[in-house]
Amino acid sequence: MGSLFRSEEMTLCQLFLQSEAAYACVSELGELGLVQFRDLNPDVNAFQRKFVNEVRRCDEMERKLRYLEKEIKKDNIPVTDTGENPEAPQPREMIDLEATFEKLENELREVNMNAESLKRNFLELTEVKHILRKTQVFFDEMADPSREEEQVQLLGEEGMRAGGQAALKLGFVAGVILRERIPAFERMLWRACRGNVFLRQAEIETPLEDPTTGDEVYKSVFIIFFQGDQLKTRVRKICEGFRASLYPCRETPADRREMAMSVMTRIEDLNTVLGQTQDHRHRVLVAAAKNIKSWFIKVRKIKAIYHTLNLFNLDVTQKCLIAECWVPVLDMEAIQLALRRGTERSGSSVPPILNRMDTFEDPPTYNRTNKFTKAFQALVDAYGVANYREVNPAPYAIITFPFLFAVMFGDLGHGLIMFLFALYMVLKEKPLQAKKTDNEIWNIFFGGRYCLLLMGVFSMYTGIIYNDVFSISLNIFGSHWRNDYGKQLLMTHKDLTIDPKDSYLSTPYPVGLDPIWQIASNKIVFLNAFKMKVSIILGVAQMLFGVVLSLWNYRYFNKKLDIYLIFIPQVIFLCFLFLYMVILMFIKWVTYEANAMDDALKPTCAPSILITFINMVLFKPADKVAGCDPYMYGGQAGLQKLLVVVALLCVPWMLLAKPLYIMRNQKKAHLLLNNHVNAVEENGGAAHADLESGVQNAPAAQPPAHKPGSHEEEDPTELFIHSGIHTIEYVLGSVSHTASYLRLWALSLAHAQLSEVLWQMVMRLGLQAEGWLGGIMVFVMFAFWAVLTVSILVLMEGLSAFLHTLRLHWVEFQSKFYSGTGYNFSPFSFEVILDQAANSNDD
Repeated sequence: MGSLFRSEEMTLCQLFLQSEAAYACVSELGELGLVQFRDLNPDVNAFQRKFVNEVRRCDEMERKLRYLEKEIKKDNIPVTDTGENPEAPQPREMIDLEATFEKLENELREVNMNAESLKRNFLELTEVKHILRKTQVFFDEMADPSREEEQVQLLGEEGMRAGGQAALKLGFVAGVILRERIPAFERMLWRACRGNVFLRQAEIETPLEDPTTGDEVYKSVFIIFFQGDQLKTRVRKICEGFRASLYPCRETPADRREMAMSVMTRIEDLNTVLGQTQDHRHRVLVAAAKNIKSWFIKVRKIKAIYHTLNLFNLDVTQKCLIAECWVPVLDMEAIQLALRRGTERSGSSVPPILNRMDTFEDPPTYNRTNKFTKAFQALVDAYGVANYREVNPAPYAIITFPFLFAVMFGDLGHGLIMFLFALYMVLKEKPLQAKKTDNEIWNIFFGGRYCLLLMGVFSMYTGIIYNDVFSISLNIFGSHWRNDYGKQLLMTHKDLTIDPKDSYLSTPYPVGLDPIWQIASNKIVFLNAFKMKVSIILGVAQMLFGVVLSLWNYRYFNKKLDIYLIFIPQVIFLCFLFLYMVILMFIKWVTYEANAMDDALKPTCAPSILITFINMVLFKPADKVAGCDPYMYGGQAGLQKLLVVVALLCVPWMLLAKPLYIMRNQKKAHLLLNNHVNAVEENGGAAHADLESGVQNAPAAQPPAHKPGSHEEEDPTELFIHSGIHTIEYVLGSVSHTASYLRLWALSLAHAQLSEVLWQMVMRLGLQAEGWLGGIMVFVMFAFWAVLTVSILVLMEGLSAFLHTLRLHWVEFQSKFYSGTGYNFSPFSFEVILDQAANSNDD
């Protein structure tokens, strides 16, 4: 088989590289992305490897680039992405890159420090400006003449003189505090000072910028009047505790006016300097934004190369690096060519050496994919990666997965919605891919766009077969049933039976179900029987196909023993029981009809397949009905007993044959070895010398190729346990898996019923309304029905059908031939490394 149906043939190679050419050669292999290196230093700490200093330098460069990127994003500067993929720089270029990044980082940090200092000064001056404005209002209120007249009337002239003298002794502090802290601040002042302070506060309407974080904050101006040094100390400590900023405030209006003018002048000067600083910062970031993408790519490639070189071994001369790697056999020439290019780039005169090695290790599994097959391969690998060179289920899943999904999701309208959505993603593939959104749900949909496209196409096909469009049937070709009742009878009777003997035209509806079933009261009964039988037929066919695929595995791995002792009894067991049940369904469909001349062949005499199968397994005779033949064909009872007996004999065949055969061969091998040892002992020295010579020459022989079909000597108990587990799993699984395929019928029925409920309970109400109100009702009900259809029937029901289809493939189908205990081929690829780095940055 080709590479599509099996994983690529892999080989383990040993690679010898000159030290001066190693960097360039690994760089070329990273661009190629077809070599998986093994770690030859598993016991060496990551900090003790040869190129750890270079990796650290790359980490430091990456840190500086992330700092630049963060500053660029903070200023909302667009990053230029030309899509170019620069090659990995030479090692000597690392010094230039480090110097460039160091210069940019230092310059940017210096600019940021200056800008932060200027912003802090600007904030302080702005707060002083607001303090001077607000406190002037407070002092003006205190100097109001009307208040003085009130005080004179209340206190008299002597009292005023005394009060004035007291007022001279009042002190005050002014400052700014966060607006949300004002209530707590006021309570603390009142309690700590026992009510002996007077607080006035006013909000600053415009938000202020925090110089450290750049966030906008809302603050309030306050002024506190007190008397005495103790209260002054206490008030200042409370202000410090609430992180309030205190500023000097002059006592006389003239001094405050002069101070305000000075503050305004300094604010204007600071604005000018801040603008120049921001312009300089912007120019630096714009210049960095033009190259930061390519810088990231270069640094990550350098880091990946040195990380890979740390997996290599050094020879004793310290001039040659030795690596071991898995490579696809078909790509050996391309890898050799890449190594030659790397050698030429480095200027080395010694070519690299790539030798194939013999090994008993299981190679990695490498299935080549493209944008179409990638999603289907991912669905298979999500359950378990195939063993090396095992049959790959993905090519078959390209058809079977969307088809089984469509059996459950079958509706022409819903399938069309899914198809159009997938078609949009396929047609707009390149622009959508270039956006690189970090929306995980969208990325899942986009990654499986071709799978969704086929699911939509197959759903439309099964929708045509079911003749179901949003729960409505299409009468395109005209029903092949005719109405023999008069109008009077139809108007007076709600339910009437149409006899197929008289009303059926003897030819089926050209495509799909006849639309007459849309109005039939026994529609559910008919669809249940039809979909249930179709589910069993499809299930048995897929399981039998899975068992047949196991034959290709046995043949490829040269497991002839498994063909005779496992495959053949499995096929017989499945065919003699469940395939026979499927054949009975077709016999029943073909044999019994309404127009049959013999009454024993009419539908009323058709036996139940389920009852027939149960009686067959229990060896019970069929129940006789007057005027009907209990069997569908002659000799059915005897044949069924024979089939069940042979199927039951297959169970010990699967259970005992292989362990007994292996044990017999092991006993033969032990017997031959004992006879050989006895013969050597009897023959004496000459034979003993020959034996020693053979033992000494044995290590020089080439190790045999790895044969998956070879059996090592195993404990008999383990053989029987292993065989028993697989036999029980297959026998019980054949029954349970066949029943599991009934989910095709169950979900299809549920989907159709839910679709019908939505139409009857929502859309039909809008269509029944008349007059101008009917137009509004149709508009509203259609919107409601459309939202429910997309959200429930397409998304939720689609997800449900998808998960059930996934289970049918993982368990019911793949369990017949698929081990799934391998491991993926993970080549050293710059493309994969850069994609992973980009995704981690998005997260």
